[in-house]
Amino acid sequence: MKERNLRTSSKEQALRKRKRVTDKKPDFGRQESWRYERLKKNWKRPRGIDSKMRKKVKGWPKSPGVGYRSPKETRGLHPSGHEEVVVRNVDDVRKVDPETQAIRIARQVGARKEVEISAIADELKIHILNPRKALELEEEFEEVEELGEEEEETEG
Repeated sequence: MKERNLRTSSKEQALRKRKRVTDKKPDFGRQESWRYERLKKNWKRPRGIDSKMRKKVKGWPKSPGVGYRSPKETRGLHPSGHEEVVVRNVDDVRKVDPETQAIRIARQVGARKEVEISAIADELKIHILNPRKALELEEEFEEVEELGEEEEETEG
């Protein structure tokens, strides 16, 4: 039990450190993108022979480097501290560890299966990272089912 508490506390510390590091990290932009509208802001490595940015001249924007990297324990983790697991069906939900992992419902999953997945996740107390409003979905299904029952009654 102590090992698990130590592990989570070190993970929490690492998450806090990652937050601090990312808050300090500058937005790395392309050289002179602020000067020319035709240049996009996204990063491209400066390669010119006289480039002030490549030479790391004082007063010029910073370039990415290994010093800006986040702690090893937190790489690939969601900001909540859980490892993300993409779920495509109900069986995938049952394989998830609720303490260390959280699920993200795949994009191609339909509304009906999404309601099933969210219900099982609630039972197993698994955190859903992209919850579509499950209650709204359930209400929609109830309305559709009621309409279907009314149509059967009018036919019969």
